[in-house]
Amino acid sequence: MTNHVALITGGAKGIGRGIALDLAARQWRIAFCYRTSEAEAQATARDITTRGGQALGIRCDVSDPGAAKALVAQVEKEWGHIDVLINGAGPYHRINLFDETVEGWNEMFAGNLHPIFYLVQAAAPGMKARKTGRIINFSMANADQMEAQPDVTGHYIAKTGVLILTRTLAKLLAPYGITVNAISPGFIDSGSAPPQELAAMTKRIPAGYIGTIEDTLAAIRYLLSEEARYVNGANIQISGAWGI
Repeated sequence: MTNHVALITGGAKGIGRGIALDLAARQWRIAFCYRTSEAEAQATARDITTRGGQALGIRCDVSDPGAAKALVAQVEKEWGHIDVLINGAGPYHRINLFDETVEGWNEMFAGNLHPIFYLVQAAAPGMKARKTGRIINFSMANADQMEAQPDVTGHYIAKTGVLILTRTLAKLLAPYGITVNAISPGFIDSGSAPPQELAAMTKRIPAGYIGTIEDTLAAIRYLLSEEARYVNGANIQISGAWGI
């Protein structure tokens, strides 16, 4: 069993689950959090163990700063340190801006942007002390284009903020041997979007097909590898050229 520890938010389903199982195959210790997906979390924990890793599934709302800080502390207490923090959690809904509620608007920032600040602030001291660490934040393809987005306005602004926060964190943490990068998926068949929506989008993707979780895992593996030790503050789009 290796001593590598990863903390993945939103790790019970979709891309987060895929990352957890991929690392488990390399005998990593995987802590992951979820809010409501109890059954999926239990299944993911079992599959992590089956693939040779160790699992720690924790129910946690990382939009709560106290809960996010406690999550990091719990993982560090259990396994001594955190090598990799993957910020994959983030709610999403589609609604016209003028039909959006204050609660829905705030949820997009509280769920997609603020947790990265909370979690990195909590995890960075341990990484800085050990002079090593990898942090990967999830944005979205075309978030860097600053386009009008009438039906996903709050979500889009939050994901644009993720890119700015990623670059800022990279600059602050690079002197300590820590890399901070972003991955920006386009349309990925991860189970989060309705099949009919994915099918309708295919014709707008220059590559001509929907991406898979494996496409995202390839980028994760690279950013966690020694070959990427000098890659810091980058944003890798996994979109088949959609959104550029």
